[in-house]
Amino acid sequence: MRYQEDTIICGDTFELLQQVEDESIDLIVCDGPYGVTQYEWDKQPSIQAYNLRLIELFSTKLKEGGALYLFGKPDCIDFIDYRPYLNLRSRIIWYQPSRLAQGRLNYTNNHDIICYFIKGKRPRCFHLDDIRVAQLVELEHRKRCERVPSVQKGPYGKTKFNEKGKNPGDVWGDIKQLTYRSKELMSREALHTIQKPERLIERLVLASSSKGDLVLDPFAGVGTCPAVCKRLGRRFLAFEQNADFVQLGTQRLEAIEVLHEDD
Repeated sequence: MRYQEDTIICGDTFELLQQVEDESIDLIVCDGPYGVTQYEWDKQPSIQAYNLRLIELFSTKLKEGGALYLFGKPDCIDFIDYRPYLNLRSRIIWYQPSRLAQGRLNYTNNHDIICYFIKGKRPRCFHLDDIRVAQLVELEHRKRCERVPSVQKGPYGKTKFNEKGKNPGDVWGDIKQLTYRSKELMSREALHTIQKPERLIERLVLASSSKGDLVLDPFAGVGTCPAVCKRLGRRFLAFEQNADFVQLGTQRLEAIEVLHEDD
């Protein structure tokens, strides 16, 4: 690998990826173009073809069992055959009820999807205990459900109540999108286009990597994923073509260093 880790590198992702060592990455968090806005960086003739190209490249860089989380709109991987490269495990729905419901001839889209892929048949890791969320059903009802035979003596015995919480499932409505008042917002230009909440990225990083693992962020934006990795003790490799965003992301990382020194 020819790049310095734990820094945001300014350049084109497709060019920079060529110099990343094959089978060296534990986790990829890819929040790139959606193909739905008028921004130059987001304009794609076919977002599906674009994502297939990414998936093919990422498959060579991931270790066996490594994970890819690919962000997009509901159709971002429709009608493409990604199976020769990676195994799709889940389509996570990130539900955002606060979006303005402006549709007049159709239902307004109020969610993004996060496609969870792995390389091979089994993930290298999936730290469920690190991402559990609060149970939403009453404890007494939950315990009643556990007394049925299929849970007590059948194949569902491992679904019993866990005091740490439950699996977050594949519909996430507990993490809200950023607003202009969000303290972590780095740039108004980044709102509604690229900057995701740290809590969202944190869930992905905690679930599919361990301390010391190497995380690739091919579209780093203002440095959310690098910042999360730095806080959680993961190494990272980050690319971003917008020089202004690289500067903002670098300042963000430096602020984390100062915070740790103060501690």
